Amino acid sequence: MSLLIDVHSHLDHYLLFNKIDEIVQRAKNAGLKHIITNGINPETNRICLELSKKYGIIECGMGVYPRDALKKEAETGEAQLKVEEFDIDEEIEFIKKNKNNIAAISEVGLDFVNGESKLQIEDFQKMINLSEALDKPIVIHSRKAELKCIELLESSKNKKIVMHCFSGRKSMVTRIADNGWFMTIPTNVVRSFQFQDNAKMVPITQLFCETDSPYLSPYKDQMNEPAFIIESYKKIAEIKKMDINEVINSIYMNWQRIFE
Repeated sequence: MSLLIDVHSHLDHYLLFNKIDEIVQRAKNAGLKHIITNGINPETNRICLELSKKYGIIECGMGVYPRDALKKEAETGEAQLKVEEFDIDEEIEFIKKNKNNIAAISEVGLDFVNGESKLQIEDFQKMINLSEALDKPIVIHSRKAELKCIELLESSKNKKIVMHCFSGRKSMVTRIADNGWFMTIPTNVVRSFQFQDNAKMVPITQLFCETDSPYLSPYKDQMNEPAFIIESYKKIAEIKKMDINEVINSIYMNWQRIFE
């Protein structure tokens, strides 16, 4: 039985959602057992929930992405969705009601590309508290805010922390590993020295693989999808001088430790 896991994707994205049946079929053919698709606001949380109910291979992550950053991304066209104002406390109640239908609080965190934000910090603290209350893993976005994310998470009782696409300094990578948290290695590790270094520095017992579909493709000029997750596994095996099956089994055990 195949045991590949894509711990972070965005299957609600219109580029993937419109072809979801064939994408899921290709993922199954490629040996995937679990794919987490991640919500970032009320609209996408609900789409991800529906996808997880329709396809056995798909698990749902729900969260609130940095709201002002998302608004900015929508304005510039980077985020292809309508960003409407919403009450975060109402969304937290919705997530709580669906606690038995979700694998993680995800995707949440901080994004200081446009400067530090008090609102983001307050929202992120609410997401950390929610992950503690529900005893769920929390998957972290930390763009230009890596240190602040680490500091806030170090105050949390939750130890089921997954740093997604972490791009901070090596000293912070060491700090994350020393805290016993997990780190994802995305499929563009095939050409990213940052992610190759992360894979080298973090023990195999603290790694996951992700596609971040439809982003971060391992193949030039080709949209990413979960079926391509094997590229992360192969690169980790090469970097750590391990057998590919040993990598697959180790990462599956990581999944069992924090997601099951």
